[in-house]
Amino acid sequence: MRSNLGITRWFEEQQTAAKGGRPVWNAMLKGLRKGTAAGVIIHKIDRSARNLKDWADLGELIDRGVEVHFANESIDLQSRGGRLSADIQAVIASDFIRNLREETKKGLYGRLKQGFYPLRAPIGYLDNGSAKRKTVDPIRGPLVRKAFDLYSTGQWSLPTLVEDLYARGLSNRNGGKVTVAGLHTLLRNPFYMGVIRIRVSGETYEGNHEALITKHLFERVQDILHGRVGTRVHVHDFPFRRFIRCAACGNALIGELQKGRVYYRCHTKACAKTSVRDDTVAGLVEEKIKALTFRDDEKAQLFRRIAELKANWAERKEHEVRTLTLKIDQLTERLNRATDAYLDGTLDREAFEERKSALITERRAISDRREDFEANRVSIPDELQKFVELAGSAYSLYYGAITAKKRRLLRTVMSNCAIDQKKIDITWQIPFRLVAEREQIVQSAPAKNRTSITRSAILRPIR
Repeated sequence: MRSNLGITRWFEEQQTAAKGGRPVWNAMLKGLRKGTAAGVIIHKIDRSARNLKDWADLGELIDRGVEVHFANESIDLQSRGGRLSADIQAVIASDFIRNLREETKKGLYGRLKQGFYPLRAPIGYLDNGSAKRKTVDPIRGPLVRKAFDLYSTGQWSLPTLVEDLYARGLSNRNGGKVTVAGLHTLLRNPFYMGVIRIRVSGETYEGNHEALITKHLFERVQDILHGRVGTRVHVHDFPFRRFIRCAACGNALIGELQKGRVYYRCHTKACAKTSVRDDTVAGLVEEKIKALTFRDDEKAQLFRRIAELKANWAERKEHEVRTLTLKIDQLTERLNRATDAYLDGTLDREAFEERKSALITERRAISDRREDFEANRVSIPDELQKFVELAGSAYSLYYGAITAKKRRLLRTVMSNCAIDQKKIDITWQIPFRLVAEREQIVQSAPAKNRTSITRSAILRPIR
């Protein structure tokens, strides 16, 4: 070999020289410090160290008399000129890496701004190559959606949901079971609602991929994960479980079986007297739901109006698309103003990222709605018809349903039931409130306008 140097041991480092803390490199330096060899032969300077800390460690050994040779470069590190030449090359190599890192970041952020996710697709999506949008995995995508649906009910713990999803066929990239930590990460990833969030920097971007879930479902899951929505294992399946709240403290009343009767009580000490019997609530709820039933003349009028909407739906759809486009433009303008404020220094980074995330999430939700209109996945006349049919048949559906279905129906048509001592107040979901209270609306209006007011009061919220 050149210079008649003998090789006693080979070291082959797999990690990049741009990073410090390389295990093989550190083992080699440790051996040289102990004097296990007189020196070391390295392929090239930029293969030895592209970060100045490692080069400084190597320089320390050279100062202690350790011989360092480069196979492809004739540099005498024992001379001042050779050492200077090597130092310059090491600095250039380090600067090259910094520049390469910056250019890589520019490329990544450029892709992100275009809506492309430059990293590996999360479970439920497929990679399609560089600068191409992620597409939904036809096998695991629906199972990921099911994971959100199930967890949003508040009846599943993460360990039990892991087992259930694995039995349904959801697996990780290696074909194994998704871990509890992996499922927790999955449920916290806004990518599934169409938003890209970079955890390292905390930055948010709007993705161009198809969303698996809605913004509402994602936020519901986050509330449960962060304990903002109470969950518990239920021994008794009471009909109005977690439906009645104490008007004074806001806590849900807990059902108790006492002497064959079900009572709902507030367990807050200050509200200990707040309670109500199950049959009292049941009678009031049934009476309230009856108010949703339409008379024959109302049904005829509503279905005539639905027929008119269907006849003019093409024109109406264009109006809806324009309205949603205007909202998107307004959100974009607000986002641009926030960006300008951040660049001008009037808005700090944390506040900017928070506002940016909220605006992007809202804009994505409206964009998805617009796409549904444009792809004919949404029809307001059809939605209105389903609403009218549901409202009109709510009483019969409730009366003959099992407990679980009754509870789902109540949460659909009613938003809250509060009790203050013995007074019960039920709040309707809009637009069910306008249907249930249509008689009061009509009675308070001039006689000549009552027909049009009844119709518009029911139709307006659907729009």
